[in-house]
Amino acid sequence: MKKLLLAAVISAMTLPAFAQTATPRLDAREAHQQERIAQGIRSGELTAKETRQLEKREAKLQHDEAVAKSDGVVTKQERRALQREADRDSRAIARKKHNDRVQ
Repeated sequence: MKKLLLAAVISAMTLPAFAQTATPRLDAREAHQQERIAQGIRSGELTAKETRQLEKREAKLQHDEAVAKSDGVVTKQERRALQREADRDSRAIARKKHNDRVQ
């Protein structure tokens, strides 16, 4: 019984920590942007160089998200900065997909 109680207390203590670092909106945006890049590759709208550049931007966003989560709390300012970075990446995807370069 003591082990069960101890496990319940530990899980209750760690649960808020996970909630503070959750970024579901950003994760959904990242997945959508990856799909947009993949669609651009399939359709030939993105060249190999453009794809590398966009993938590099997405990797930086993932790294910045990991850095924000590293202390256990993603603050409002960090969330805002990550969303702005995702906005810039989204615009870059749109620009590169709709320029005149094709594969």
